[in-house]
Formats: sequence, structure tokens, C-alpha cells
Amino acid sequence: MNINDELLDSITAEAAQSPRLRMNFNLHESLDAKAQRLINVLLPGTVLPIHRHHTTAETYVLLRGRMYVIFCDETGRPTERHLLDPAAGNYGVHIPRNQWHTVQVLEPSAILEVKDGPYAPLRPEDTLADVPHPAVP
Repeated sequence: MNINDELLDSITAEAAQSPRLRMNFNLHESLDAKAQRLINVLLPGTVLPIHRHHTTAETYVLLRGRMYVIFCDETGRPTERHLLDPAAGNYGVHIPRNQWHTVQVLEPSAILEVKDGPYAPLRPEDTLADVPHPAVP
């Protein structure tokens, strides 16, 4: 399989039809796979709650677009902002295990996302659902 504009355009069209304004395209064979590899297309306006992964680190590599990855403390206060923008030479970010984070999408974006498996749904204590999404200047 080629990861090319045709594939990214197809996933982007699906994301545009999704109420969440994002869509995953799994590259791993099952949710039990030891490596979870996927393309995640995110559109402006998508809201990814501030969350953390208690069992795995996570790596994003931007394939197209522009977006911020925001690290937060346990209260949801932003502590670091990482602009992913290939035109600025910023291609990705590694998110350590247990690091609270979210994103703000500036233009339609596609990331290659990699984390350890098997897939583990977020536990309620791993989401700051009641904390407003941080704004990026």
C-alpha cells in the first residue's frame, strides 16, 4: 500500500463527513497488535479532549497540514506547544507516557500516529473532559 495524496484525500473526505471532524485509517492488522500504526486525519474544529495514555508513549509525524500539539499539566493548563508545520521544518513530536495532551488543528492535517499496543481505550481518569480546550494564540 502506498501512503500518497490519493489515500490522504480519501481519508480527508471521510473526516469531513464525520461529526468528530477526524478519521483514523488503521495500518495495523488488529486492535491486539503490539504496534498500533495509523493515519489520523484531523480537520479544523475537531475537539480532542485533553487526555493521556497510561500504558504507552505516542509519536506523531505530520504528513500534511499544520497543527499544534499541546502538552498540559494535570489541571489542563498548557505547559508546552509544539507547532507541526513542514514548511517550518517541524515534522513531528514524541508524547511521553502519561503526558496530558491535546491538539489544535490549523488546517486539514494528516499524521502518522504510532503507539504500543494492544489498543487500550482511555479510562475516565485519563481524560480531562470538564476542562476547556486550551486556545493557541
